[in-house]
Amino acid sequence: MKKNSGTLHIISLGCPKNQIDSEVMGGLARRAGMTLIDRPDDADTIIINTCSFIRSATEESLEVILTLAEAKKKTRSGQKLVVAGCLAQRYGRELTHDIPEADLVIGTSEVGNIVRHLMSNKRGSVITKPDFLMNAAHDRLLPAGSATAYLKISEGCSNHCSYCVIPSLRGEARSRRPQDICREAENLVARGIREIILVGQDTAAYGRDLKTRPGLPDLISGLDSISKLRWIRILYTHPAHLSADIVEAMARHKKVCPYIDLPVQHIDDTILASMRRRVTADGIKSVIELVRRIMPDAALRTSLIVGFPGESQNRFARLVDFVRETRFDHLGVFTYSPEEGTPAAAKPSRISQREKERRRDLIMGEQAAISYELNRGLIGSAQEVLIEANSENKDYPFIGRTRRQAPEIDGVTHVKGTDTKPGRFVRTKITGADHYDLYAEIV
Repeated sequence: MKKNSGTLHIISLGCPKNQIDSEVMGGLARRAGMTLIDRPDDADTIIINTCSFIRSATEESLEVILTLAEAKKKTRSGQKLVVAGCLAQRYGRELTHDIPEADLVIGTSEVGNIVRHLMSNKRGSVITKPDFLMNAAHDRLLPAGSATAYLKISEGCSNHCSYCVIPSLRGEARSRRPQDICREAENLVARGIREIILVGQDTAAYGRDLKTRPGLPDLISGLDSISKLRWIRILYTHPAHLSADIVEAMARHKKVCPYIDLPVQHIDDTILASMRRRVTADGIKSVIELVRRIMPDAALRTSLIVGFPGESQNRFARLVDFVRETRFDHLGVFTYSPEEGTPAAAKPSRISQREKERRRDLIMGEQAAISYELNRGLIGSAQEVLIEANSENKDYPFIGRTRRQAPEIDGVTHVKGTDTKPGRFVRTKITGADHYDLYAEIV
C-alpha cells in the first residue's frame, strides 16, 4: 500500500478484546500509509469490527452494518465497506450473500492481514481457522490522550461452556509468552499509558498451554517491575482457575489494583453443571472466601446469567440469596440467550423473555441496594483516583476512577478540586456516594 493511500474509519463493537483487535488493525493501516479519521461519511474505507457473543450483540452489529450499507447505497457508492470480527467469523458467507454492499467480510484470524485485504480489490468472504495471536510488534492505534490501555494476554478459550460460542469464533486458548507481553506493556508505558488492564477469555488460566507454564503470578511480577506503570488491573478470572497463588501475587504486588473480576454466572450446582462451568457452588464460595481472606479490601465484581434452561423458581431463589449473602461490590446480569450451535441451545426451556427480564431486574434491584450501602461505607476514606475526563458539572469538574472501579463496566468517581487534568492521578477523600458512583475532593 502506498503512502497517503486513503482514509479509514474503524467502528469497534463488543468487548475490550475486540477493541484491541481494532487498535491493531488501525495501527497496521496507519503504518501502511492510511489516514485514520473520525467521520465515517468522509472515509474511503470503513471497517466494522463486530461482536456476536450473544443475540443482542449480533443484532447491534447487524444494525450498524445495515445502516452503513444503506448509506453507501444512497450516497457513498465508492466507499469500501469491510465487515470484520466475530459476526464475520460466525456468519461470513451469509453476510456476503445477504448484504452485497459489504465489499469484504473477514474473520477473526485476519486481523494481522488487514493491510493486504485493504490493498486488494477482492470481494467476498475470507473465513479461516481462528488462530491469530497478536504480539508486541503489532503497533496499536490508541485513543488520544488516554492513560489506560487493555492488554490481551491470551486469545481463544478451551473451557467450552455449554452456552458460549467463543471457542468457535476465537479458537482454543492460546497464551502469549510473558516476555512478549511485558515488551508490549513497556511500549504502552513509553506512550504515556499508566494503567494496564489484562484481558483474555480466562486470564486465571493464563500460561497453561505454554511449555514452561509461566502462570499469572510470574506475569504479574514481570509487569510490576515496569517503571512508570502505576496500576495493573486484571479482568475475567474464571472461578475454576483462580488459585491462592494468583490472589497472593495480586496482594503482594502493590501496583495491582485490589479488584477481583470473578464471573460466576450462577450458584446452583445443577445449573452450573448444565452450563459446563467446571466449578461447584462450594468451589465458588471457597474462592470468594479465599479472596476476602488474602485481599480483605478488594472490590469484588461478578456477572450472572438468569433464565438458563432448567432455572426453576427455587434455583433462581438460590441465586438471589447468594447475591444478598455475598454482597458483591459490582455485578452485571445477562438474560440467557440461546446461541445457535451451542449445546445449551438444544435444551428445552419454558422461561419466557419477559420472565428472564423480571429475574434480571429483581437481582439488579437487590444489587443496587447493596452497592449503595457499600459505596456509602467508603465515605471518609482516602482513595487514589485516575482523572479521565473533564465534567460539565461545576461542583465536580472532573471524572475519574478509583482502583476499585474498572472502566465502562463500573461506576465513576466525580472529583471536586483544581489544578489537575485527564491522565493524572490525584489523592482524594470520598465525600459522598450513590448506588454506583462516588464523589470525592482532592486533598
